[in-house]
Amino acid sequence: MQTADRLKTVQEYYFSKKLREVRGLMAKGRPIISMAIGSPDLAPSEKVVNAIQSAVTDAGAHQYQSYQGLPELREAIAEFYKSKFGVVADASTEILPLMGSKEGIMHISMAFLNEGDEVLIPNPGYPTYTSVSKLVGAVPKFYDLVEDKGWFPDFEVLEKEDLSKVKLMWINYPHMPTGATATKVQFEKLVAFAKRNNILLINDNPYSFILNESPTSLLSIDGAKDVALELNSLSKTFNMAGWRVGMVLGNEENLKSILKVKSNMDSGMFYGIQKGAIAALESSQEWFDDLNKVYAARKELLLQFVEQLGCTYDATSVGLFVWAKLPEGVASAEKFIDDILNNKDIFITPGTIFGSNGEGYIRFSLCVTEEKIKEAISRFE
Repeated sequence: MQTADRLKTVQEYYFSKKLREVRGLMAKGRPIISMAIGSPDLAPSEKVVNAIQSAVTDAGAHQYQSYQGLPELREAIAEFYKSKFGVVADASTEILPLMGSKEGIMHISMAFLNEGDEVLIPNPGYPTYTSVSKLVGAVPKFYDLVEDKGWFPDFEVLEKEDLSKVKLMWINYPHMPTGATATKVQFEKLVAFAKRNNILLINDNPYSFILNESPTSLLSIDGAKDVALELNSLSKTFNMAGWRVGMVLGNEENLKSILKVKSNMDSGMFYGIQKGAIAALESSQEWFDDLNKVYAARKELLLQFVEQLGCTYDATSVGLFVWAKLPEGVASAEKFIDDILNNKDIFITPGTIFGSNGEGYIRFSLCVTEEKIKEAISRFE
C-alpha cells in the first residue's frame, strides 16, 4: 500500500529512533546512563495521585467526557494563570484543555494553516514545529536564534524578508533547548511584530516553573490575545508527562477554531486524569519549592560533568535542561555524543536535532538522579 505523500516530508522523531538504539545496547548489558530525555523521573504529588484514584469510582467517570474538559478543570486553569502569571482568562471561552501540548501543536496548525502558508519556526527549536507544519502542507521558514543575541529573534533581519505568506509564528520561552528567557519588553516586541505583520503568535510555555524565579506568560502583555495563543502543560511542572495534560489559552474566536479540529480527533480526556490535573493546579508553593530543590542539586552536579567534558554554559539559563557549548575545535555534536555513548555508555542529546544553529552544542536533561550523575562523572575520572 502506497503511503500518503505527506510522509515524504518528515522523518521519524529523533528520540523515537535513537532510543531504539540505546535500548538495544541496554539489552546487551551495557550500563547506559541517559541524560537526553526531558521525561521527569519524579512522581506527581500524593494529592494528585489520590485525586485520580478516588475519581475512578465517581458516577460517570468512565463515560465520554466533554471535548472542552470539565468546567472545574477550566476554572482551575484560569485560577492558576491568574495567580501565577497575572493573566485573566474566561474559563468558559478562553481556555481549552488538551491531551498534552504536543497535540495542541497539531490542532493549531490544522486550524489555521492552508497548504503553502509559511510558518516562522525558531532555529534552534522544538522539532515538532517543523514536522507538523510539513504534515499539514505548510512551509517552514526558519528564523535564527543565536547565543550573541540571547537566543531571541532579530526583528530588523526578519522584517527585511518577505513575510506576506507567513500565517503563524512559533516561539518558546523559556526556550527549549537553550534555557533562555524573554523579558516583558521582549514579549511586547513580539506582540507588536505579530500585529504589524498579521501573524498568529504562539508561545509554547511548559518550562516556566523549573529553576525560574520569574515565571512569565505571553498573554500578560496588553493586547496579546488579539494576535496570540499560549500552550502550556502539566508534564514538567507536576511530573505528569505520561498523563498527557495540556492547555491552550487565547481569545474566544481562535479557540473555537481549534475546537473544531479537536472535537473531530478525540472523545474527551479521561475523567480521572482531569481530576488529578485539578489537584496539581491547586498545588501550594511548597510543591514548586521542593521540586526546584531537587533540580537545583542535580544541576549543580551536572554542571561539574559539563565542565569535565570541556564544555561551557550559560549560568543564567532556566528550565529542565543544560545547553552546553562544545569544546573549542570540536566540529560535530553528533560525533561527540556518539563517541561518549559508545565509549562511556552515556547518552546525551546533540544540538543539531533542534536545527542548524544547534551545531556546536549539546543538551543535558535534569531528569536523572544525583547518583547517576556522580556515576557519569566517575566514568571520566
